[in-house]
Amino acid sequence: MSSLPTDIAELGARVRNWGRWGDDDQLGTLNLIDEETVRRGLASASAGRRFSLALPLDADGPQMGFIPGRENPRHEMIALHQRAQRGEAGRAAGAPEWNDDAFTMGTQACTHWDGLAHAAYDGHIYNGFPAATVTADGASRCGIDGVGALVGRGVLLDVARALGVERLAPGHALSPHDLDTAVELARTRIEPGDIVLLRTGHLQLFFAGERADYSASAPGPSLDTVEWFHRHDVAAVATDNLIFEVFPGTRDDEILLPVHFIHLVDMGLTQGQNWNLEALAADCADDGRYTFLLSAPPEPLVGGVGSPVHPVAIK
Repeated sequence: MSSLPTDIAELGARVRNWGRWGDDDQLGTLNLIDEETVRRGLASASAGRRFSLALPLDADGPQMGFIPGRENPRHEMIALHQRAQRGEAGRAAGAPEWNDDAFTMGTQACTHWDGLAHAAYDGHIYNGFPAATVTADGASRCGIDGVGALVGRGVLLDVARALGVERLAPGHALSPHDLDTAVELARTRIEPGDIVLLRTGHLQLFFAGERADYSASAPGPSLDTVEWFHRHDVAAVATDNLIFEVFPGTRDDEILLPVHFIHLVDMGLTQGQNWNLEALAADCADDGRYTFLLSAPPEPLVGGVGSPVHPVAIK
């Protein structure tokens, strides 16, 4: 018997991709990005306009201390005006010198991807690998370092604009109808292997300095959207909020963040959070084109269950 509520466990079974790409597969739906999907992305980059989709890495990041260890980026200078020459010449004014620095941070404290080993239930991570393959040394299966060059066609689903608002209300549970409405706005279709970016407008709270409100609750995908992403063979999906899915959730039982478990464990669907989609959304609204080349490879943190990313959209 599953540790998840019966209806959620049944949903997970319906969308489960275990074995779809082989018994040793550790990439999940990222397998859907092939040469053809990359060529579709390249064809969407005709104008050459570039948009950074990352938040700055600094102490004012999105984490508020609710979860121990998820520290916002902390910057330290570890070499400052260190002279590059010995002796008298090295002490002279204007002598060659260098600076060096280091950052300490949680991988969830920035624009990031969740790796497939980020979640487990019933003793398994994606593709049936034992949850015990994640140890104090990291993930020996489904680690974020195995993702490699995550590049393909991105599609912005500007759900807020499609529903006629600048920002969806906190707690708005995205429905399949919401997603279809955003697809209609984009005047495109979701192709297998596309990387979908969901704009809710929630990141506006972060930029307005309302960090507590940004982290306390959020609009986002609900369980009702799980089969939508599965049916469209989406390769990866990212949102402009801290939590990814709708929070607080729509259920009265105690399951926390159920969409995470179904996406990551059953589907093998890579998730992203804290993506800055505002400038990209404005440009898409201006020219009516919501597809682009997206370059978003995670840092190859060996054994990592998540990773910072600096995604760039090219239109």
